[in-house]
Amino acid sequence: MPVPKKERLSNLAYQAIKEMIAEHRFQPGARINVQKLTRELGVSRTPVWEAVMRLEQEGLLRNEPNRGVYITELTLLDALHLYQDTLHLYQVREVLESLVARLAAGRMDDAAIAAMASNLQLQAKAVEELDLMAYSSLDYEFHALLYGACGNAYLQETLEVIKNKMRPLALRLEPLLPRLYSDHLRAVRGPQARDPKASEAAFRGHNRCVLKHIAKILAGGE
Repeated sequence: MPVPKKERLSNLAYQAIKEMIAEHRFQPGARINVQKLTRELGVSRTPVWEAVMRLEQEGLLRNEPNRGVYITELTLLDALHLYQDTLHLYQVREVLESLVARLAAGRMDDAAIAAMASNLQLQAKAVEELDLMAYSSLDYEFHALLYGACGNAYLQETLEVIKNKMRPLALRLEPLLPRLYSDHLRAVRGPQARDPKASEAAFRGHNRCVLKHIAKILAGGE
């Protein structure tokens, strides 16, 4: 049965706005001009508002009555109050992403591995320049390449939601960029060697490193 046009437009608007957020088109906490989005996307207001509601449910946007739609931002003070939730998200991500890495290592084709390697070259430049915005976008793409190769759509979808919920966290990751980049270098070796265990271990260690860093910040250690 064909997908109704209205639903297709809603999905297109959802994917387009989500991609804009992933590429840091909007700053955390910034107000989104919905009318401007409808003109830019070439659709009516209804599909855009349906997309906004979906993104609000995923935690990427917040719709404040009589004020507007904003990119979600969690300050360190907010994160402190939500520490337990953040901890749980990273615990879940560690398990699921490690599973994805193990599954993808044996399935990833040469083109996907080459794309990860190319991404790493750009990451190196972002790390050298301490460009957190560029690094964040490349990191999102790097992990998405892994997710896309796991062969499990449900697992991929769940991880995308978890990662999106983490994106608004306003954390100082610049000091950690060299370590994160080194983790990514190790992580790509698993798929290159078709070694599921090595890939799983690399991504598990990567997540634990970030979790420890966040816990240190929220505890007032930085």
